[in-house]
Amino acid sequence: MQLPETLDGWLNVLEARHAQTIQLGLDRVRAVRNALQLPQTCPVITVGGTNGKGSTCALLESVLLAAGYRVGVYTSPHLLRYNERVRIDGRDAPDALLVDAFGEVERARGEIPLTYFEHGTLAAWVAFSRSGLDAVILEVGLGGRLDAVNVFEPDCAIVTSVAMDHMDFLGDTREAIGFEKAGIFRSGRPAICSDPLPPASLIAHAEAIGANLWVSGRDFGFSGDQNQWAFWIAGGSRRGGLAYPALRGTNQLLNAAAVMAACEALRDVLPVPMQAVRQGFMLVDLPGRFQVLPGRPTVVLDVAHNPQAAGVLGENLASMGFFPETWAVMGMLADKDVAGVVRLLKDRVDHWMVASLPGPRGLGADALAAILRECGAGGDIHECASPREAYAHTRERAAEGDRIVVFGSFLTVADVLAARKAQ
Repeated sequence: MQLPETLDGWLNVLEARHAQTIQLGLDRVRAVRNALQLPQTCPVITVGGTNGKGSTCALLESVLLAAGYRVGVYTSPHLLRYNERVRIDGRDAPDALLVDAFGEVERARGEIPLTYFEHGTLAAWVAFSRSGLDAVILEVGLGGRLDAVNVFEPDCAIVTSVAMDHMDFLGDTREAIGFEKAGIFRSGRPAICSDPLPPASLIAHAEAIGANLWVSGRDFGFSGDQNQWAFWIAGGSRRGGLAYPALRGTNQLLNAAAVMAACEALRDVLPVPMQAVRQGFMLVDLPGRFQVLPGRPTVVLDVAHNPQAAGVLGENLASMGFFPETWAVMGMLADKDVAGVVRLLKDRVDHWMVASLPGPRGLGADALAAILRECGAGGDIHECASPREAYAHTRERAAEGDRIVVFGSFLTVADVLAARKAQ
């Protein structure tokens, strides 16, 4: 096979090559990793969990950059460009670096089949190995124990939350899912859990392997008022007078406290001064996570796509103040708990603009509208062919003082962002 010479060419090849987009297991990825012969040369922090992974990675990246480190970050999915998944020293990786990395993985894999995500994970590692980094942050794609990211050995692992999502792959109980998330923990290494009520399975696994487990509310935590907050470690130090992170949302202190706990746990290998923590939290930016756009009417973008995230979105909307009318631009995947999301948000929306999403997993607007009606959602419901069409219709109808909330999937937010960019 002649190797593609462009990033789009590579992405087209990988999308066409492997019809099964999710294939859990580490043997194939580990074999190709070994063939690449690229050792770990700097501390690695792995971040898993149901919700909050992206925010935690962004906070941690911002803090480490403020401390003067060269940082590599691998996350997924992306919103507008694949390059968003691989960040090096605070910038999206250039096409040329990714093209070379995809080619190196292709040559190393031989006849071993890799999924789109697995090939991308290994390519990110190649790109990082070529970039002279001081630290690498890896976000788990799905679960933890059998995710491709787990072939790399973390110096510290963070599990942000454990909730019901991806149940076809991870199990249909919180205990089963918690065990899968805990698979990124390592013996004798810091294991941070920012879920204040983790499943017993997560704690049991950490104890069984001898991980150094820190649980939010037990081993570390936070307190705060309207103006500032404080971080504490059980039996240890307390850091007060902290400004709230630039990321909006009531849940961000859970993520910020986990980042501070990780910095404390890694202080011997990645020392971070408090000034860098303050600066990093102040400058952090992450599109699509309760992102409030400038202008009127007020537009909120949130990739919330499961009940736990929808509950947080509802709390955040309630804290925003008064708006005469709230318009929802909503599109979701069929394999999500759509009814669970609707039940948590149905009383906060006056008008529903529901959109079809593409692909085999995409839910049609008609099916989404039917679920809204079954759940007793109030207000009028309009069906649209795409999120960008739903957003355009909403902008035509919403008054200047109203609020528009775009949510339900990364695909929904990405389509609206792309439409705005094209204007």
